[in-house]
Amino acid sequence: QVQLAESGGGSVEVGGSLRLSCNASGYTYKHYCMGWFRQRPGNEREGVAARDSDGTTSYADSVKDRFTISKGPADNSVILQMDSLRIDDSATYYCAASLCAGVRDGALLSSITYWGQGTQVTVSL
Repeated sequence: QVQLAESGGGSVEVGGSLRLSCNASGYTYKHYCMGWFRQRPGNEREGVAARDSDGTTSYADSVKDRFTISKGPADNSVILQMDSLRIDDSATYYCAASLCAGVRDGALLSSITYWGQGTQVTVSL
């Protein structure tokens, strides 16, 4: 059974930092790529950051120069370092995995195959 397990969400003040981790298990196919999406109340789920198989990364304009996606220490793991957090970064953040087909505007271009359960990030004054 495939599982994407996220961790690292929480509450932080404006300007603070959080680090989200996602570890995937249950699949061994090397050509899955991973990324992060978020959903704010009343909004659709949107791509935040994604990483292609060759290490190419892509970010949504709203998080460029503040968020960094990187490969985690384990295979099939990914980290999202979030700095200079703003109130409008508050959302539920989801880890996602799909067959690698490129990245753009912070999203994986291929249809998402697997989703994590989501982790809440709350930024306040």
